[in-house]
Amino acid sequence: MFIRYCRWGDEERPSAEELETNRLSRVIGRCKINEIRIVHMSDKDLFQVMDPDGKVDESAVKGISEEEMHKMYRLMVFTRLWNSKALSLQRQGRLGTLASVRGQEASNIGMGMALGPDDWFVPAFREYGAMFARGVVPGVLLQYWGGDERGARVPDDSRVLPICITVGSHLCHAAGMAWGAKIRGDKIAVLSSSGDGSTSQGDFHESLNFAGVFQLPVVFAIQNNHWAISVPVQRQTATETLAEKACAYNINSERVDGNDVFAVYLAVKRLLDMARSECKPSLVELVTYRMDDHTTADDATRYRKKEILEPWAAKDPIDRLRKYLTAKHGWNEKQDEELVEACTAEVEQSVQDYEKAEPGKPTIIFDHLYAEMPWHLREEKEEMLGYLGQTER
Repeated sequence: MFIRYCRWGDEERPSAEELETNRLSRVIGRCKINEIRIVHMSDKDLFQVMDPDGKVDESAVKGISEEEMHKMYRLMVFTRLWNSKALSLQRQGRLGTLASVRGQEASNIGMGMALGPDDWFVPAFREYGAMFARGVVPGVLLQYWGGDERGARVPDDSRVLPICITVGSHLCHAAGMAWGAKIRGDKIAVLSSSGDGSTSQGDFHESLNFAGVFQLPVVFAIQNNHWAISVPVQRQTATETLAEKACAYNINSERVDGNDVFAVYLAVKRLLDMARSECKPSLVELVTYRMDDHTTADDATRYRKKEILEPWAAKDPIDRLRKYLTAKHGWNEKQDEELVEACTAEVEQSVQDYEKAEPGKPTIIFDHLYAEMPWHLREEKEEMLGYLGQTER
């Protein structure tokens, strides 16, 4: 996962074959080096406030209260514990296929907390933390992953759209919602979140192009976790970063350390404020890493070496915030144990809420797609009721 940059004289430029076969160490020896540096590809143009050791540029976080910092930490810890429990439930056959969010908690929480109360959030399927930050009930989210359609019903005031499994299609929804808000004169912003794989979809181009042409109040957040299932990000794009794609649509862009919750929060909030007040769309790339399999239906060991995870484990988003709170705000081990204990109890309660819920009727698959059910779905629902020998009450 390391790349090398160097400036080549024309005569020394490596061939496509040499580049393709990763024999750079051999060709570097003959290049005329004006500059050569070896960096992790995630470091390019990265906005970072808090480094992996928890050291923070204090001038940058003046606008974040201590209460907000503790809320960020609690949400991140809770999200990891909930995620771990959900994975365990899936392995026991008590939950359906699940996409783990481990390692991406800072991107999730930073986005969720940056949204204004009237803004809309349009998630993909790896945004549990952001959804919790918006008030989505953890037990209800377990219902969703348990195959219960009632789990797609989020609180009315959360202003969160249902989870979108289809990669990238919801970016079009975000652009459409932003367009509607602009036409009506609503002073809101729309934030979509998707993975790096979504940038390989046509929906990505169509949404950003539309947003740029019509200057919509929308922010497209890309959680670059470096993998589209088994396809590494460098096989998805020829650009050095995903953020630079924004220039093709003449919209703003920013590249952020997605494991730094302060940087994510500050950057996304700034872009949302700009969208809300000036109708300026943006693309923000949150550089993070998927520490687990793509989903529980995947086995990443078939295409990813374990050693790749080590540098990212050292950048763990929860560890770095804990280090900062300990060094600057008196956070201690006892408080941490109490927090984990409280969050664990809350997670266990969410499991009980999920499993004690009465099974839903088979016809609920028709109930949550539209505010007013269209005729063809009504007919299908009536047909199912007839097959089941039931009547709707």
